[in-house]
Amino acid sequence: MSDDTDSSNEIAWIRSTPIDVILGNHLFHMIQLAAVHLADSPPNLPAAQLAIDVVSAMVQAGGERLGEHVGLYRNALAEVQQVYVRAAGSAPEQP
Repeated sequence: MSDDTDSSNEIAWIRSTPIDVILGNHLFHMIQLAAVHLADSPPNLPAAQLAIDVVSAMVQAGGERLGEHVGLYRNALAEVQQVYVRAAGSAPEQP
């Protein structure tokens, strides 16, 4: 397949997929990104915090418009925030 065909297929998929589904997919990927950075040894707190902050802003801005799974996004966000707090509390002091 050519790049033009790939682009056309991707655009067709984007047009045919509900926006809340696409955004939800991205939200979960960013939550996973935060979790991966929190699982580093030592945890990469700044990277995790950025991902958490962006997810939080998207969930707050989108609210109920994010569809039937908004509760799952809120719960997953709360869980990764708790992991962040625990990691930050046990992290050595930065100079």
